[in-house]
Amino acid sequence: MEEENFSVLNKTRSNPAVDGLLFRDIKDHVLGKKYDLSLVWIGSSRSRKMNRELRGKDKPANILSFPLSKESGEIFIDLHRSKQEAHLFDETHEQFIVHLYIHGLYHLKGMDHGNEMEKSEAKTRKKFRV
Repeated sequence: MEEENFSVLNKTRSNPAVDGLLFRDIKDHVLGKKYDLSLVWIGSSRSRKMNRELRGKDKPANILSFPLSKESGEIFIDLHRSKQEAHLFDETHEQFIVHLYIHGLYHLKGMDHGNEMEKSEAKTRKKFRV
């Protein structure tokens, strides 16, 4: 799926049952319409390799987000890991994917973990009813 400054690429055999337009709308809300974002669905092997090579952590990550410039970035979501972890947040897999995505967007916006980030994420989830 490709639209304006937003693309989704699936590098897995599974197909998440999520609405790509919702992801674009949330991206536009958090980062702006001009922000160029690639969202990539990956599996745990690729997630672990990327996490090890790019962050020095030898384990798969449910989400990885990387700013490429002030106007562009990439988000990688591990579909297998996110499916395993969704119940920990009392969410369906689809809800948890959106939860992770919003979290990654705020990292791309430059926020670090903490109260301000959590409040911003909660407002966004409420606005989009997710």
